[in-house]
Amino acid sequence: MTPEEFRRIGHQVIDWIADYRTRIADFPVRSLLEPGQVREQLPKAPPARPEAFNNILRDLEKIVLPGLSHWQHPSFFGYFPANAELASVLGDCLSTGLGVLGLSWQASPALTELEEVVTDWTRQMVGLADVWSGVIQDTASSSTLVALLCARERASKYSIVRGGLQSGAHPLIVYYSAQSHSSVEKAALLAGFGRANLRAITTDERYAMRPDALVAAIEADLEAGSIPCAVVATTGTTTTTALDPVNAIADVARRHRLWVHVDAAMAGSAMILPECRWMWDGIEGADSMVLNPHKWLGTAFDCSLYYVREPEHLVRVMSTNPSYLQSAVDQRVKNFRDWGIPLGRRFRALKLWCLVREQGVEGLQARLRRDLANARWFESEVRMAPDWRVLAPVPLQTICLRHEPPGLAGEALDKHTLAWVERVNRSGAAYLTPALLDSRWMVRVSIGAIPTERSHVESLWALMKREAERSGLALENRIRD
Repeated sequence: MTPEEFRRIGHQVIDWIADYRTRIADFPVRSLLEPGQVREQLPKAPPARPEAFNNILRDLEKIVLPGLSHWQHPSFFGYFPANAELASVLGDCLSTGLGVLGLSWQASPALTELEEVVTDWTRQMVGLADVWSGVIQDTASSSTLVALLCARERASKYSIVRGGLQSGAHPLIVYYSAQSHSSVEKAALLAGFGRANLRAITTDERYAMRPDALVAAIEADLEAGSIPCAVVATTGTTTTTALDPVNAIADVARRHRLWVHVDAAMAGSAMILPECRWMWDGIEGADSMVLNPHKWLGTAFDCSLYYVREPEHLVRVMSTNPSYLQSAVDQRVKNFRDWGIPLGRRFRALKLWCLVREQGVEGLQARLRRDLANARWFESEVRMAPDWRVLAPVPLQTICLRHEPPGLAGEALDKHTLAWVERVNRSGAAYLTPALLDSRWMVRVSIGAIPTERSHVESLWALMKREAERSGLALENRIRD
């Protein structure tokens, strides 16, 4: 493809994306296709000869689009927001179009220095002290893995340069909330701790980690001759957006010299609102933390910001310095290849830079406050409705709820919950995700897609009540029959 062909077709692609965003509310929110339907429409072998790009766009519309769940839809209330503000989309296009790699500062100086700037901008936006240094990773999963690798090496006095974990006489222990994201356990396993050395700490009535239970677990491990290594606290858990008491956890960790990593992947965006910063009180006592601008803030996926207080631990563990990447300026610059797992780095900073500049901090704050207000309204409606129950505190924009008709309990109530939420999703009018809480099914309503306004939340509530009532009637008929 020549630059001129790219110019012509690129205009078509941008027009297609703009049209898609304009008409997105017309699509079913969740794809209604059955498994295999997309694959069956595609050739089994690659094309031997070139095809016109118009044919590709035609198949995108005809085959791919029906197989998508539309995360930018105003009635998308599933999982967490994964926003792609259009200014950020353009930044991502620019990054891909430039086609540069960040192997070192010298490989693309602007890639490194713009990343330094936008991570520091975000640090200021969320109210972190200037002792924190940031780097862009792909996801929170990678950030947590990096944090636990650093914790492992600090606790083992950098065993990686000797015999690795195999050389340690005593096992290293990682502690985390029982409500933590699954990526925390996965990161600990990938870092070599072993499942037997992971401790899921019980939570209180608000689904937050109990500091007293953490203390008890640490003391038991010390008594057994193990070495407490790290604790992962979560600000905004995936299931309920519960808030672990970071300050109390950091105090416990300080007494026992544990590495503290704070997972604020979702809730970290809320910290651009000064009124929300109480949610991670004590964050300055952590060693590392992660927040994902590609969630609620609006940056196109993937863009995860990992912050550390003492970068030398990170660099010491992650550093790689082959001769072909060395340069005369290495002592005067940051080489971000030493701040994470991959050697090559995308120019992710561009999409965050474009977002913050085009929206401004005030614009971003206004959108998040809108979503919080919509969540408060929705929570109030659910609490006032007969037979509906809010199951967990609502500090942010996610409401956990259940419809509980009289006489339904246990497995019968679970079946009813899964039935009505599936009716909502199959209607195409909204998308919700169920989850287990206290071993029973409930429904999460996560408010925060960019185009979601109060009218969409009101329509969702009407739809939920209607489908729950229909599901209840269907269940009664089956029982009667």
